[in-house]
Amino acid sequence: MSTERRQRVLELAKELGALTFGDFILTSGQHSSYYFDGRLLSLDAEGAALLGAEFLDVAKASGATAIGGLTLGADPIVASVAVESHHAGTPVRAFIVRKEAKTHGAGRLIEGPLASGASVVIVDDACSTGGSLFQAIAAAEAEGCTVAHVATVIDRHQGGSDEIRRRGYPFTALLESGEDGQVRVVET
Repeated sequence: MSTERRQRVLELAKELGALTFGDFILTSGQHSSYYFDGRLLSLDAEGAALLGAEFLDVAKASGATAIGGLTLGADPIVASVAVESHHAGTPVRAFIVRKEAKTHGAGRLIEGPLASGASVVIVDDACSTGGSLFQAIAAAEAEGCTVAHVATVIDRHQGGSDEIRRRGYPFTALLESGEDGQVRVVET
């Protein structure tokens, strides 16, 4: 993991308009002095490469063999990690957790080559209350997997990361917001 790479993630998020400042109302109804649109970052070529490298480091450090999360925020991140892991010669499989199981076909809740018993990293672009992360954790554990780590691009410090840690999962964020409303790099 690299502080320099994380600094570039923050700079690029601002350049792309993925991180904007103002007065915003979040899904939770809470007010925020900034808005983070993770897809503007994770679907950008440089952003995808940066996130893929950073989250691959998290996967390798935790001993995970797969990485996944709830659709839609996790989709481009896990694909980037899979590609980066292939190039690095250390394959990490990617999977996506649906918001609800398919009602047709195989009725899957999880898409991708996830093996029961795998050690996994659960990711998302942001952590507020942790709802999306907890849904993905539950799905992976229901498949017999062990959650080795939970990671996000940004931690909004709205209770989710504290609850993740309280439940015994290691947690990493690349960026975080402070009480002053400023977004900064989490030092490695």
